[in-house]
Amino acid sequence: MEGVDRRAARVVCLDGQGRVLLMHWHDRVSGKAIWEPPGGGLEPGETPLEAARRELTEETGLPGSVVEDVWVEVQRDFRWLGVRYVTTEPFFLARFDEAGPEVDPGALTPEESEAYLGYAWLESMPDGVEPPELAEVVAKLTGRR
Repeated sequence: MEGVDRRAARVVCLDGQGRVLLMHWHDRVSGKAIWEPPGGGLEPGETPLEAARRELTEETGLPGSVVEDVWVEVQRDFRWLGVRYVTTEPFFLARFDEAGPEVDPGALTPEESEAYLGYAWLESMPDGVEPPELAEVVAKLTGRR
């Protein structure tokens, strides 16, 4: 089965303790719960960096201005709501000085609101993280090995 190539961007957010912000979602079609960095699809005329900044603010209430023009390309092959996506997404970096800034997802779409389970600032990757190689993506973005 051919996959959909949807242009999207994601943001790896690190707090002052080096923890990664992950959003928790429930796919009502598959029944699976996943954890992933904030992000989403590009709007017409938007650059990936603009989309990353907009999506961070919409999904978390955190300031998009903290998203740095530092990114790595990540090959993605995943299913969401019964659709297979095969695409390459830029994952950008954002850093916060404080520990665990409060997240307020005040601008979720109706589909996102239905799927939203919460968020966490995590030291290690949980089961169900997307993409599965997120720890390596964080290492590439931050120069950590």
